[in-house]
Amino acid sequence: MYNKGEVSHLTIPSQRELPSKPLNPHLLATPYQVQTNWHVISGAPSCGKTTLIELLAAQGYPVVAETGRQYIEREIAKGRPLAEIYDSEEDERAMMDLQLRTERLLRPAESIFLDRALPDVIAFYRLQEMDPNEVLRDCFHYRYASVFILDCLPLELDGARPDDDSLVDYLDRWHAHDYEALGYEVIRVPVLPPQERLSFILETLARRDLI
Repeated sequence: MYNKGEVSHLTIPSQRELPSKPLNPHLLATPYQVQTNWHVISGAPSCGKTTLIELLAAQGYPVVAETGRQYIEREIAKGRPLAEIYDSEEDERAMMDLQLRTERLLRPAESIFLDRALPDVIAFYRLQEMDPNEVLRDCFHYRYASVFILDCLPLELDGARPDDDSLVDYLDRWHAHDYEALGYEVIRVPVLPPQERLSFILETLARRDLI
């Protein structure tokens, strides 16, 4: 059983440490290979992504569930503690590989909503003090049609999230930073009731002729 105290030892890299692992400017100049019609829903833990993805699916939109959560839940079911999974570079790379393989199975022309996408991995690599440039080149295979980042909600524990508000702030800031570094316009989704968030996203895409 997950014990929220298990992850209390996780440390968040300070802003002072982050410049030692910058994104390679030469890799950031890599051209995208394939334009997609995929829409990314990103954000920190407990921002409401899963709820929003479920609402989109209920209205008939194709969606892809968060692969990292699927991986973590599968490993927890094997009896592994959450802290062990979060502290493992091997697990982090396995989650990156799962996301990469999942996206390669999708059809670029199809309008699909993704609960996280490959660039989300960059912040998690940085958090583990791994080199984020390991995944940077793969981030230029597909270009997403739009990127939405949900503003944070109060943190809710569900056994697959670390209990750490500083982690939430860290990931919220760096997901936005990394997508912007990759050339995306990040569209912030404010804290609203779920149905209003859904309307906000669909209306934004309709105005831009993206859906």
